[in-house]
Amino acid sequence: MRALPPTARAFVLAAVLAAAACAAPALTDPATPWTAVVVLAALYLGCELVRVLAPTDRRAPDGLGCFFPVVMAAVFLLPPAAAALVAVPGALAQTVVQRPAGVRRVWHAAQQAVAAHLAGRVHGLLGGRGATAGPGPGSGAPGGTGHGADPALWVADFPSVLLPAAAAAVVFCLVLTALDAGILAAAEGRPAADARHGLLTRSLAPHCVHGLAGLMMAVMWRSPYGIPAALLVLLPMYVSCWVFAQYHRERAAHRATIRALVQAVDIKDRYTRGHSERVGQASAMIARELGMADDRLEVVRIAGILHDVGKLGVPTRLLRKDGPLTPEERRVIELHPEYGHEMVRGIGFLGEARSAILHHHERVDGSGYPYGLSGEQIPVLARVVAVADSFDAMTSTRSYSRARPVEVALTELERCAGAQFDPAMVRALVTAIGRHGWHPVVTSDDDLQVIGAGAAASTAATAAAGKPAGAPAGAAAGAAAGTAAAPAGTPAAALPAVPAQPPGLAADRPRGGGGPAPERPAPGSR
Repeated sequence: MRALPPTARAFVLAAVLAAAACAAPALTDPATPWTAVVVLAALYLGCELVRVLAPTDRRAPDGLGCFFPVVMAAVFLLPPAAAALVAVPGALAQTVVQRPAGVRRVWHAAQQAVAAHLAGRVHGLLGGRGATAGPGPGSGAPGGTGHGADPALWVADFPSVLLPAAAAAVVFCLVLTALDAGILAAAEGRPAADARHGLLTRSLAPHCVHGLAGLMMAVMWRSPYGIPAALLVLLPMYVSCWVFAQYHRERAAHRATIRALVQAVDIKDRYTRGHSERVGQASAMIARELGMADDRLEVVRIAGILHDVGKLGVPTRLLRKDGPLTPEERRVIELHPEYGHEMVRGIGFLGEARSAILHHHERVDGSGYPYGLSGEQIPVLARVVAVADSFDAMTSTRSYSRARPVEVALTELERCAGAQFDPAMVRALVTAIGRHGWHPVVTSDDDLQVIGAGAAASTAATAAAGKPAGAPAGAAAGAAAGTAAAPAGTPAAALPAVPAQPPGLAADRPRGGGGPAPERPAPGSR
């Protein structure tokens, strides 16, 4: 996002104007409690500067950033416009890693100001401000009508503040999520619905926790114990943020481990650069279509990314060989699932992904490798990755084959369902591409197929129709192999023919089979 597209710039500008409209009334309203605004804004800014200005060797935990309990306390204590002002200084001071840093800081400030204003509106409409009203110090409220002077009455009043506070926290989260999804769609072309779903599922629980902490701050702020007691709430929140930061650091280390392994495979086999990420993407699409839980969906994605890590143990000359493989060379390449499993068996966080790495070349008819498992004996994640692997292998250029159109690849998967692939996994991929299209997250060459959701619907219908009745067993494979992807307007006849494949998409050598090795491995078999 170094160079923002015009749509993204317009989206940021609209958010800034909306934030200005939300905060402007506080600047002209004589009733604005400026003491509370300044204290809360300075507190939020200080929480951000602790991390930004800390020495390199004593950096504060990453989780301390976006210290929303202070913003939520402002939502519960102040008018909506004043709460929007509180969010601005801290948001402008947040750490930004990617460029353009200035635009990102302005975006964060506008986003949080709008979210705080709308959350404050909802909190007020549900009677939340009346439930927390009281003559607490620093409130800026003239007189006060609540029970802040009597702790016993305050406790009796406390349950009435929970519903407005919970609703405000949810609205705060929803607004942030919707704006994030919008900017991702505008800047990176991601489907807004998918981005919103992923962001919401990850952020709703943390924002509710921050809302509860903000409510605790507001309660103590309005109580007879005043601002010092409210500040004490930040201590346990700091500890919880520190623990959360350690979790994120561990996750970052996991991602770095995965990235290093994938980069090593890409360097070794230049023809499959980006293949790992695309298989992870297609695997996640299948898993989502099957209704897998989010945590398992992430495991599936990782399994797809790392499925070929065992190629690090295969001689480079075999991976880059343009001609046909000898039976001995094929046997060496077929060891890569076992190599991969051995490499990652000690990486605990991979969990179920390890079995997918080991078994992603098994076939449901039992003729795959390395162990010749069949049907339900093959782990579910391995069956998912097998379909995703072969789909990407067919739709991208390799040293031994040209890229095929997406519809041809889907038709071939349908033809081989029940023999090589699990039919449920094939149907899930066809349905997912029909609904969302195929937009590879990493491209390795110009022959990669990209298909929109509208075109994908007809593609899925074509694939679902399968081969015509009475067609010979190898008809789909022959048609797929004989047609390579071409730039728009290029006649099909001008393309060099790809050698025909034997029946079966991946023509993998059955273990113990006496037949000769195929002249050239089919997609997904290397």
